[in-house]
Amino acid sequence: MSLIWKQILIISSGAIFIFLIFYFLIILTPQPPVRDMVYARVALSLAAKNKADSYSRKQYKEAKGYYISALGKWQKENKRFLYSRDYSKVAKLAKLAAKAANQATISSQISYSNLKTSLKQKIDALNNMDRNIDEMFTSYPLTTETRNRISKGKMLLKEAEIIYNKGQYLEADNKITESEYLLTTSYENASGNLKNYFKSYPEWRNWVDKTIAISRDSGDYSIIVDKFSRKLIVYLEGTKKYEYSAELGKNWVGDKMVQGDKATPEGMYKIAGKFESNKTKYYKALLLDYPNDEDTANFKDAIKKGILPRSANIGGLIEIHGNGGKGIDWTEGCIALTDREMDSIFRIAKVGTPVTIVGSMQDLHHVMKR
Repeated sequence: MSLIWKQILIISSGAIFIFLIFYFLIILTPQPPVRDMVYARVALSLAAKNKADSYSRKQYKEAKGYYISALGKWQKENKRFLYSRDYSKVAKLAKLAAKAANQATISSQISYSNLKTSLKQKIDALNNMDRNIDEMFTSYPLTTETRNRISKGKMLLKEAEIIYNKGQYLEADNKITESEYLLTTSYENASGNLKNYFKSYPEWRNWVDKTIAISRDSGDYSIIVDKFSRKLIVYLEGTKKYEYSAELGKNWVGDKMVQGDKATPEGMYKIAGKFESNKTKYYKALLLDYPNDEDTANFKDAIKKGILPRSANIGGLIEIHGNGGKGIDWTEGCIALTDREMDSIFRIAKVGTPVTIVGSMQDLHHVMKR
C-alpha cells in the first residue's frame, strides 16, 4: 500500500473516530423536554381562553403552578454541568401541568354552561317576581325604604341582564345575587304586611253581604268601595250596576284612626249630605256619616289603651268627590272619581244611600292569584 493511501486511511479513520466521539457526545447529552413544555404551554393557553382562571380557579392555579415549577427546574438544570443535567423532573412537572390545564378547561366549560343556565333561570324567576311586585304593590303604600330597595333591586336586575347577554356571567351573578336579596326580602316584607291587613277579610265580607242584601231588599242603590282593587261599585236591587275606578287617601291601608293620617276609613256608612260644585272645593261631593258610632268607640278605645294620644282628633269630612282621574292615591282620606263619573253617582245617590268601604271584596288567595 502506497504512502498516500496509508495517509488517506489514517485521516479517514481519524475523521470517523472524531465523528463517533461527537455522535456519542450528542447522544449522551441530556435533552430538555421541549415538546412536553410546549404542550403544557398550549394547554394553559387553551384553559385561559376558556376562562378557567374564573370558572375553574383551583385546577387552573394548580396547572400554572406545575408549569412555573417546571420552568424553574429547567433553569436550575441548565446551570449544571452539561452531562450531569437531569430533566426528568422537568418533564414530569410539564406533563402534570398539561393534565391539570386540560382538566381545568373541561371543568371551566362545564361550570360556564351550568352558570349560564342557572343565571337564566334566576333572571326569569326575578323578572316574574318583579311583575308580581308591580301587580300587587304598585299602588300599595309601602314604606320609602321598601320602595327604594325594590327600585335598586329592579335596577340591578336590568344591569345583570345586560351583562349576561354579553357573556359576562360572573359579573352578572354578583348583580343577580344582590338583586335577588333586595327583591325577595322586599316582596316578603310587603306580602307579610298584606297578609296582616287581610286578617280583616271575614269582617269585610260580612259588610259586603249585608250591603248587597240591603240593596236587594230595598230595591234601591247601594255603594261598595273596594280599596285594594281601587273600585267603586254601584248595586241596584242587589245586582252590580256600575263600576268606576277610585282614588283613595295616600295611606289607605288599614282603617282610619285619627285626623290627618291620610287613611280612607273602613266600615258601613251612609250618605249624610250632597254638595253641588258651589258648596265644595271639589267638583261635587257626597258626604259620608264618618265617624259613626263604631268609629267613635274604636277611637276612644285606642286613646284609653295609649295607642293614640289624648290630644288626638278623630276627624271627619270623608266624602266621595270629583276631581279624580289622576291615576294615584292623593286624597286626605276621601274617595275621588272623575267629574264625569261623579255626575253619574250624584244623580242616583241620595241622603241615606248605604256606602260600605272595605279593604277588599276578594280574599287574599284570589288577590294573590290575579
